[in-house]
Amino acid sequence: MKRILSVASECAPLIKTGGLADVVGALPAALEPLGWSSRVLLPAYPGLLDRIERGVRVWHDDDLFGGPARVVRGKIDGLKVLLLDAPHLFARQGGPYSAHGHDHHDNHIRFAALSWAAAQIAMNGTTDSWKPDLVHVHDWQAGLVPSYLKYAGANIPTVMTVHNIAFQGVVGADQLDAMRLPTWDFTPDSLEYYGLLSTLKAGMVHASHLSTVSPSYAQELTDPDFGFGLQGVVTARRDRGELSGIINGVDTTVWNPETDPEVEPYSAAQPEGKALNRQKLLKEFNLPEPTGPLAVVVTRLTYQKGIDLLVEALPSFLDRGGAVVVLGSGDAEYESALMDLAARYPDRVGIRIGYDEALSHRLYAGGDIVLVPSRFEPSGLTQLYGMRYGTVPVVAATGGLRDTVSDATPERLADGTATGFTFGDAYLGGRIDAGALSFALGRALDLYADPQAWSKLRSTAMDQPVGWEHSAQKYSEMFDNLIA
Repeated sequence: MKRILSVASECAPLIKTGGLADVVGALPAALEPLGWSSRVLLPAYPGLLDRIERGVRVWHDDDLFGGPARVVRGKIDGLKVLLLDAPHLFARQGGPYSAHGHDHHDNHIRFAALSWAAAQIAMNGTTDSWKPDLVHVHDWQAGLVPSYLKYAGANIPTVMTVHNIAFQGVVGADQLDAMRLPTWDFTPDSLEYYGLLSTLKAGMVHASHLSTVSPSYAQELTDPDFGFGLQGVVTARRDRGELSGIINGVDTTVWNPETDPEVEPYSAAQPEGKALNRQKLLKEFNLPEPTGPLAVVVTRLTYQKGIDLLVEALPSFLDRGGAVVVLGSGDAEYESALMDLAARYPDRVGIRIGYDEALSHRLYAGGDIVLVPSRFEPSGLTQLYGMRYGTVPVVAATGGLRDTVSDATPERLADGTATGFTFGDAYLGGRIDAGALSFALGRALDLYADPQAWSKLRSTAMDQPVGWEHSAQKYSEMFDNLIA
C-alpha cells in the first residue's frame, strides 16, 4: 500500500464546520481500494483523545510553537488518525477557529504548528516506522506544510487542495519569525500577499501540485472575480499543467435514504417513504400541508451563499403555494431577515437557527426541493445530498453546482438526463441574482404541478452516481503521477 499523510483542521465525523470536513473524512476510505493507506493528521481538539482506540504516541516535540506537544496514533470510528495533542494551542472551548463569536487571536500560530508537525512527520516518519509517500494538505490551515518541506530541502511530493479560496490565512509580515518562516522568501512570487503573509498562497505556490474541488471552480479561479487576488498563481500553475479540478463526492453509506436511521426508508424504486418524511418534517416545524413544493435550505447564512437572494425571491414562491424550511446560522442580518420572512408567512416558513446534523438528514428526506443560490460554490455537497435523497436541487450555475446539476430544459426532461434546475450560468451570459433565482423557482413550481414529470425528474436525480468512486480514481491517478 502507498501511504498518504492527509493534513487538515477538521474531519467528519470528528470535527466539522463545513464541507471540508466531509471530504477529509470520506476520501481515505475511497482511496483504500485503489492501493492507498491514509492517516489524517488534525488537532486534538477537546474530547477527541477520549475517543481514540488503542492510542499510541508516535511523535513528540518539547517546544512546538510555545509548548510541549505529542502526536497520538489510533482509530476513531474506523478512521486512521494522528491527533496533534498540544494543549497550549488546541485545548480551548468553542469551535476549531473561534469562541464566543471571535476568532482565536493566534490561529496563525496554531495552524503553523499543525503544519510544522506534519512536515516533521513527512520527513522523519513516526516512531512506529510509518512515513508517507505523499502529503495531501487542505486549505490555509495546512498551507505551510509544502513551505516547511521546501525550506528543509525535502523531496516529498505534496498536493494542495483549495476548498474555498476566499479563506486565505492572512496575517501581518511581522509574524514571519513567529511562524518559523524565512524573511528572504517574503516576495510576491512566494509568501507575500499584497504586503501581508498568506498561508494559503504559500501552499499554492510551494506544493508539487495544486488541486481544487471541481473543474468549473478550477477555471473560475483564474478569473479576478473569483480568484480573490490569487488568480495569477492559479493561472501560472494551470499553464504549467499543475492544476486539477476534481469534484467532491459524498459518503453514500452515511447519506443513504434506504438505511439512514434519521428517516423513514425509501429509494428511487420505492419512493413511498419520501411522502411520509415530508409529512413528518412539516409536523416538526408546525407547518400545514402546502399546495406546492416544500423547499429546504441547509447552509451557512452568508453573502456567499446568496441568502439575500433567497429573502428577495422566496415571497413569490410562497405566494404560489410553496413552503420553505431553513436550517443554518451565520450573519445576524440574514438570520434576522429570515425570521422576518417567517413572521410574514407563519404557515409557509420554518426556521431553525443553528446546525443539527440529524435534522439536516430529515430536511433532505422531507423536502421536495433543496435551494443552493450561492454566488460562488467551489464544489458543494448540498446539491449531492439533495439528489441522493430525491430532493431536487435548484442551484446557481457556478463551480461544482454547475458541474453536478443538469438543468431541466425541455430537451433534457424529454431524454431523461435532467436532475434539477440551474440559473445564472455565466458561460451563457447569465447573472446570479434574485430575478434569475425567482425564474428558476417558477420553473420548478410549474413542473411540480405535473406529478408524473416531477416523479421522473426526482428518480433521475436519485439515480446519479454521487459517491467517491470516480473522484477517488482521479485523485489516485494524480497521486501516482506525482510519486512517479
